[in-house]
Amino acid sequence: MSLDFSYRHLYYFWVVAKEGGLSKAAERLGMAVQTVSTQVRELERSLGFALLKPAGRGVALTDAGVAALRQADQIFQLGEQLPAVLREAVGSPVVRLAVGISDGLPKLAVRQLMQPIVDAEPNLRLLCHEDQFEGLLAELALHRLDVVLSDRPAPTNPNLKVYSHSLGFSSMAWYAPAALYEAAARDFPRSLADVPLLLPTTQAAVRLRLDQWLERQGIRARIVGEFEDSALLATFGSGGFGVFPAAELMHEKLTARYELRKVGVCEGVEEHYFAIGTNKKISHPLVRRLLPDRE
Repeated sequence: MSLDFSYRHLYYFWVVAKEGGLSKAAERLGMAVQTVSTQVRELERSLGFALLKPAGRGVALTDAGVAALRQADQIFQLGEQLPAVLREAVGSPVVRLAVGISDGLPKLAVRQLMQPIVDAEPNLRLLCHEDQFEGLLAELALHRLDVVLSDRPAPTNPNLKVYSHSLGFSSMAWYAPAALYEAAARDFPRSLADVPLLLPTTQAAVRLRLDQWLERQGIRARIVGEFEDSALLATFGSGGFGVFPAAELMHEKLTARYELRKVGVCEGVEEHYFAIGTNKKISHPLVRRLLPDRE
């Protein structure tokens, strides 16, 4: 089978397939119908397969034509992207960083944790991928991610060569909207038994520590909502749905953006943050900026 056809032949076939007929394709290309038909037949001859078949007043794709169209779509879509790729290549260099974000990590904390990276690299192209913790570790091990941010360290696994680096921690406190603040602040923390509570789901590592704290205080909680997304939790909280715990790392954002008030500290409960990489000592210059001691 000869493969000496030109991409011009493939392009004519692609236009015919997209337009659904030779006449419409010829009109789009500004060519005679016979010329377009000849070019497509030349492509078929080179490939050794019929790509089009008569269908009413137009044409339809054969099975080989469907497969050829799929490949042609990819080829010409790449061609359409070429000018943008070239502009990027001759312009300012782009620094890409692929970050996995564990579903248990409060999203309100992510931006603050990553601020040193954002400040350090003006040409940063950040690729953020949120998923379950175990899935992200697998992607990291396959070098599809540069780093994973999480609220827990990676478990010990001899088959998974990843390493956890502490980014620090934040104490936890309880926050309330104006409508619930007085009831929650009166005789805190026992008052938490008398107000509706919102909590992170068990996906968050801090949830177990919060449950244990409530139990130590003798509080029989009235939980009215559980949320994986901390921003969604804060949104419901600010709407008067309940009182909730959050890292004091986010205090300014919670009080300014969501108009919440701090009720009291969740004594002894902390939320921890980790950067997980594939090396014992992080070498990626941008990821190193996340670490408190710049190891």
